[in-house]
Amino acid sequence: MLGIHDLALFVVSGLLLNLAPGPDSLLVMTRSATQGWRAGSSAALGIAGGTCVHILAAALGLSALLATSATAFTVVKLVGAAYLLYLGMSLLLKKPAQATPLAAPDTAATCDYRRVFLQGFLTNALNPKVALFFLAFVPQFIAPDAADKTLAFLLLGSIFNINSLLWCLLLAFTIAFARDRLRPGPTIGCWLNRAIGGLFVALGIKLALAQRS
Repeated sequence: MLGIHDLALFVVSGLLLNLAPGPDSLLVMTRSATQGWRAGSSAALGIAGGTCVHILAAALGLSALLATSATAFTVVKLVGAAYLLYLGMSLLLKKPAQATPLAAPDTAATCDYRRVFLQGFLTNALNPKVALFFLAFVPQFIAPDAADKTLAFLLLGSIFNINSLLWCLLLAFTIAFARDRLRPGPTIGCWLNRAIGGLFVALGIKLALAQRS
């Protein structure tokens, strides 16, 4: 079909890759733990939107610019790293009184889901490693003599994105369910913010130091 081969292997490989922890899953877990499943789902949808940008860019050949141009890669990398550092520092510097209690009943009413969606979108869209991943991974499952390689790429990318979205939504519901069961207080919420903020800072530094591969 469209020159696509080993579709089952592609799906399984994509699912296994989605299980690996990274900025996307970390953001979903953070929002789900502190603001509930709706916020986690909003972050997941934003991440899916960012992935669509990478899929379209790779299918149209724009992502190849990141693979061949050191300047373009560095600019996108530093912008993405700066955003991750911003997210991390905002959590680290949040005062205990500002920390969202993990069991707050009015969290859903005060959450800005559009802002959470945008965070998910930018976290993914500003990561050049995602663009390079699609360039390296997806073509392996498209035959060299495929009639329409662009359409095949878009189809495989969409399958990968749907699987990723389902995993992130499952993660959001699972973390939110655990939060509602355990009902930890604001002190634990504060330390959770600091721990996850530190991880975002570490991921931002790692991205800033990343090299094209």
